[in-house]
Amino acid sequence: MTSRAGEPFDTDRAAAEVTELLTAPVPTDGPVIGEGDPVTGEWTVTAGAGFRVVPLWEGDPLTGVYAPEWNDAEEAAAAHLAELARALDARWGPHRRVRLDGPLLRRQNGLPVEPLFEALFAEDLYGDLEVWGPLDPGGRWIALIVGHSDADAPFVLAALVGDRPIPEPADGDGPL
Repeated sequence: MTSRAGEPFDTDRAAAEVTELLTAPVPTDGPVIGEGDPVTGEWTVTAGAGFRVVPLWEGDPLTGVYAPEWNDAEEAAAAHLAELARALDARWGPHRRVRLDGPLLRRQNGLPVEPLFEALFAEDLYGDLEVWGPLDPGGRWIALIVGHSDADAPFVLAALVGDRPIPEPADGDGPL
């Protein structure tokens, strides 16, 4: 669960929060640290060397939900991501996609992955990244991702900011 549980999705709010990430603090080094709300423990931010990841929206829990309602929830999460990506494309130009299936397979096979990818996977953010950058000011990179951990967990839309390029999975990071 994230600190965004129960909030309706609002494209303008989400786009403003993503834009604010361009000036958010990003650690230059150190370990990856996930933080939660001090009262509820719900996820609020994960930061590591060169990046910061925050939740923007969380869907409803899917406990006891099956098709077609489950499919509707998945389509709603994808629609929120697409709508927000269109808004950011209008500001920053077209984005590019970074697929994470290769790093995820590496992780599932016990092989090391980039700390940024490990941080995303630790928060159940398994989708592909929609990436813009470098952006002014400061040459930062922005990305969006939708994740879902299992059949009962809600879908989550998150944003990340990096002070360096989002790593492209290596050719050897494809399916094993």
